[in-house]
Amino acid sequence: MILYPAIDLKGGRCVRLVRGEMSAATIFNDDPADQARRFCEAGARWLHVVDLDGAFAGEARNGAAVAAILAASPAPVQLGGGIRSHAAIESWLGRGVARVVLGTVALTDPALVKAACRAWPGRIALGIDARQGRVAVEGWARTSDIAALDLALAFEDAGAAAVIHTDIDRDGALEGVNVAATAALARRLKTPVIASGGIASMADIAALKAHEPDGIAGMILGRALYDGRIDLASALQVASC
Repeated sequence: MILYPAIDLKGGRCVRLVRGEMSAATIFNDDPADQARRFCEAGARWLHVVDLDGAFAGEARNGAAVAAILAASPAPVQLGGGIRSHAAIESWLGRGVARVVLGTVALTDPALVKAACRAWPGRIALGIDARQGRVAVEGWARTSDIAALDLALAFEDAGAAAVIHTDIDRDGALEGVNVAATAALARRLKTPVIASGGIASMADIAALKAHEPDGIAGMILGRALYDGRIDLASALQVASC
């Protein structure tokens, strides 16, 4: 199972939010490249990077910080946040991003997502962020009437590399991951699922690892790493056993 340390970018800095509230951002590092190096030195095999400002704006807002991360990280980078056009996808993949995460456009422009999966096999992931089971978009500012499972099933034959399932109500809150909901989603899909939101302890990591046979292929770690609640090297060991 792959662990993805998260680097969320706001104003060029590494921050963490609580349940997606931009007003509740806590700055953890002014230097995103430094943070990327630290994670890689601890053994990270992937990095998960989100342009939070871009998610709200609908276009890149932290391009310089992402470029610095790409230059500093020997590990492949998975990038999301405001990527909503063919040109933007092509640009980031051409600049060295290993995998692009498409969220809002999965709901608003599914044809674009399916075309991207065909054009760049294995390099497109679906970001399905849910609040009480319903898909939220545009930086989580708007919650739709579409169920997370229904949206995921609509892309089952598209060829996405993964579905990143984020439980917004738990994201950044350190209240524990919603293992049952994530495992239930994974069991319904052929596409590998990456869990995100609420992972707060080694017990959460072990619980998700136990559902690897159900299709949970990875997990994204955020605030618990920055707060020191989880040691990345120890977490990597549990996930890889």
